[in-house]
Amino acid sequence: MATHEPQEHEPRKAKVLIVDDHPIARLGLTQLINQEDDLEVCAQAENAQEALKAITCGEPDVAVVDISLPGRNGLELVRDLRARNNSLPILVLSIHDEALYAGRALRTGASGYIMKEEAAEEVVAAIRCVLAGEIYLSRSMASRMLQKALRGNGSVPNSPAEVLTDRELEVFELMGRGMRTRQIAEHLDLSVKTVESHQAHIKAKLNLPSATELLRHAVLWVQGTDVC
Repeated sequence: MATHEPQEHEPRKAKVLIVDDHPIARLGLTQLINQEDDLEVCAQAENAQEALKAITCGEPDVAVVDISLPGRNGLELVRDLRARNNSLPILVLSIHDEALYAGRALRTGASGYIMKEEAAEEVVAAIRCVLAGEIYLSRSMASRMLQKALRGNGSVPNSPAEVLTDRELEVFELMGRGMRTRQIAEHLDLSVKTVESHQAHIKAKLNLPSATELLRHAVLWVQGTDVC
């Protein structure tokens, strides 16, 4: 008589919530994650509203969030997710330069920051890192933040990273990368009037006399020359 070997229980896979407004990006990330033995995508969302619903229904173990989302951006969503579930690890995965946003993302409540240009295996490693309760940053960014901490805060008065809101900083960066107001509005899914309002607030906070000076400072800041 044939005997059945006892089947071992498969280890539980960690459930991942993906928040990104680009369907192709979500598809690629889902395929990447689902091929791992210890990870699986439990839900996807293209904006903050969908993400907040998914965190309740899908009960993810970790969230991977893009910064550039329509409506409430990714950093605002990190705050909302943190308010809903303070123990949820959140990895920010973005095209935005980590030098501009990593520190702000961590202060907002993210557990790590990785750029989309990183290799696929590094993205998976970052997810596992925050799942383990650790902070994930690239080596160069971690070194930079450690040096800053050892020197003290060292923030420059009226530095954009210190005085602007998350959305204002995003608008400021896109200006520095050459986008016009209408292009920024379309990129962020905002009205032109809202973007113009953000630009006016930025100009006031940075004590800049004109729109021309605002644009010049944005370009120089993105290039790494902090003249504010």
